[in-house]
Amino acid sequence: MDLIKYRLKTNIIKKILLVFVGTILLTISAKIKIPFYPVPMTMQTFVVLFLGISFGYKIGLATVGLYLFEGIIGLPVFSNSPEKGVGFVYFTGPTMGYLIGFLAATFIAGYMNYKTSMIFTFTKLIISVSAIYLLGILWLGVLIGWDKPLFELGMFPFLLAELFKISILSILANKLIKLRKLSR
Repeated sequence: MDLIKYRLKTNIIKKILLVFVGTILLTISAKIKIPFYPVPMTMQTFVVLFLGISFGYKIGLATVGLYLFEGIIGLPVFSNSPEKGVGFVYFTGPTMGYLIGFLAATFIAGYMNYKTSMIFTFTKLIISVSAIYLLGILWLGVLIGWDKPLFELGMFPFLLAELFKISILSILANKLIKLRKLSR
């Protein structure tokens, strides 16, 4: 009985540590800007998909959920905070749809099976990242108006960078899936 309690406690501690390490990765990925065409690239969406693939959807959702909570309560974890504000005011700004889309993308990426060909993996990751942009553009439309060029503002500048990140993840996915053993 004591061995079962010990293993349960160890498992819970391991999962909590994974969640906190994941939020640190997300924060770092939001702050680093890589020169890219036509706009600078952060690695946030890469890490969001990485968390889903590596940790599975349960730990991945817990990680992204904690990250969003940290940002909402005022920790400067988001990409342009504290320069452009912090907390709930920043969260409900133009990027809210994308940030909520992180949850959907993590779930989709974590729920899918990656023991397939690289082309199927690439397609699955395209579907996952599309959730981010779908929710992002929907919120952008609500915020700035549906008469604006939403796709040109909220999606097209990022497509090349997303294809680059998804290509890397597609190559690494079969290796990353082995990390799920850590979250069990």
